[in-house]
Amino acid sequence: MTRPFTEEEKRLRWQCRRGLKELDVLLEPFMEEHYLGLDAEEQALFARFLEEEDVDLLAWLMQYLQPEDAGHQRIVARILQRLAR
Repeated sequence: MTRPFTEEEKRLRWQCRRGLKELDVLLEPFMEEHYLGLDAEEQALFARFLEEEDVDLLAWLMQYLQPEDAGHQRIVARILQRLAR
């Protein structure tokens, strides 16, 4: 059984609701199904990732572009890996 989200995690969950439906269908399931399974470093990377602009997030997650930031590269890979299952 998973634990309930903390207040900070609820804030991140809300941030997963973006202006683009394409992002919503990627980020919301990742947060709901996989976030709690990430280690603390990856959770911090995900929080930082969500601070980026929607157009950048979409380009990275659709693999049109690769983020320059190594942390963003890592979290994009994790999101795509987990959602491919």
